[in-house]
Amino acid sequence: MGDVTIYHNPACSKSRDVLRVIEAAGYEPKVVQYMKAGWDREELVQLLADAGMTPHEVLRRQRGPAQELGLLEQGVTDAQILDAMIEHPVLVERPIVRTDKGVALCRPVGKVLDLLENWPEGPFARSNGTLLIDAQGLPVPGV
Repeated sequence: MGDVTIYHNPACSKSRDVLRVIEAAGYEPKVVQYMKAGWDREELVQLLADAGMTPHEVLRRQRGPAQELGLLEQGVTDAQILDAMIEHPVLVERPIVRTDKGVALCRPVGKVLDLLENWPEGPFARSNGTLLIDAQGLPVPGV
């Protein structure tokens, strides 16, 4: 099995669910708790480039300081958002997962399946009971 890294916030239910999927599939992921460790600018820039995403696209717009910091205003640049993300790690939407298959923001939770060679045995549900993988081992669309 290949390497898996999850940029994880244990306070986030979607992040916890993605970690559960990865571990149930038999992986021992490297877990980066970026809320504690913070972001290294070069690492975050590379992570976003590898995911094909911009700071605007991974900006956590709700339940965080984005609005108060003026980051939702017209004309805010990626550089300004990146600076704010370094100062306020909570501004990065989560979870982000890196595997040999690529890097992605795993929202919805089922998006992590695109990054894994092996999946948990079905049926497999999220912690809220929503089925993620059905009894035949197929992903449930949109979850």
